[in-house]
Amino acid sequence: MQGNIRVTNAFQIGLLGGLGVLTAILIGGAVATIANIIAYVFAAIFIALGLDPLVKRVTRLGLNRNLAIPLVAVTIFGFFGLLLWNLIPTLATEAAHFIDSVPNLIAGFTQLEWVRAMDQQFDGVIVDALERAGAYLADSQNWPTMLGGVVQVGLTIFNGFFGAIVVVILSVYFMASLERFKSWVYSLVALSRRKVFEQIAEQIAESIGRYVMGQVAIGLLAGIASLIMMTILGIPYALVLSALVFLFGLIPLIGPIIAAVLVSLVALSVSPTTALIAAIYYLIYMQVEAYLFSPRIMSKAVAVPGAVVVVAALAGGALLGVMGALIAIPVAASIILIIRQIWVPRQDSN
Repeated sequence: MQGNIRVTNAFQIGLLGGLGVLTAILIGGAVATIANIIAYVFAAIFIALGLDPLVKRVTRLGLNRNLAIPLVAVTIFGFFGLLLWNLIPTLATEAAHFIDSVPNLIAGFTQLEWVRAMDQQFDGVIVDALERAGAYLADSQNWPTMLGGVVQVGLTIFNGFFGAIVVVILSVYFMASLERFKSWVYSLVALSRRKVFEQIAEQIAESIGRYVMGQVAIGLLAGIASLIMMTILGIPYALVLSALVFLFGLIPLIGPIIAAVLVSLVALSVSPTTALIAAIYYLIYMQVEAYLFSPRIMSKAVAVPGAVVVVAALAGGALLGVMGALIAIPVAASIILIIRQIWVPRQDSN
């Protein structure tokens, strides 16, 4: 009798364990399927938190919040929309010229003295590989093979454009319902702890908002400064590269380094001296940004340690791509602030 009970209990435990594993797999698959949607929602939340300080400043001028939200949204998104509307034709033209000139760039690159010297050390492997790549790109018979990649790039651009529209719409919605949502969350906390919780939550929201807008400002400064530098040095595709510098500038530590390497490599097509000047410029600019721009812009935002930035950006990029890398830093900042405001004081009191 006891043996039957034990067998039955073991069967029930095994069944429940199997169902638990199956449920976890199904939930994991569902989360992976809607990963982009999750990224859009988080991006919209952080944008809404970033624009909320501007909305509060407008309301202090005497304007109602219901009017301040559309005013700020139309001003900010309208500015970037008009900027993109004017830049997209130029970006498309420069991108087309860049694609057409890739074989010529490769051919010119192989004629550089330092490339020839390095090629001799590797028994002609470098120049041979570059010449094969240029010949492959120049041969029209290979274009049908590359069509799938072109179509994929087109789909990626379309998905990115669609995602941007979704994020903008969600951002406006979250801005409009932010106060109601926070009031609802506060009501879920016990009355004895509600005031403390509200103070900490407001501080977290304000710090994250300042962090997001501060990082956008830093990226914008980097993009404008890079555009001026590349125009002076005559580096080709300056507009496209400066746009990439802005996007990479949104990712602290890692992004500026990637942007600097990318611009320096393109500058090699002009001359090694130009590439060296570009690299030196970025070394100097990174120091100016780290010790002058960032402390002033990010003074009221939560500080994120460098190691945490690297790990968060890599983890976010692995999970959700570029969007994940962008939103991973504010998530890490919010976790750090929660630990500092809640966990550390509680441990100190014990």
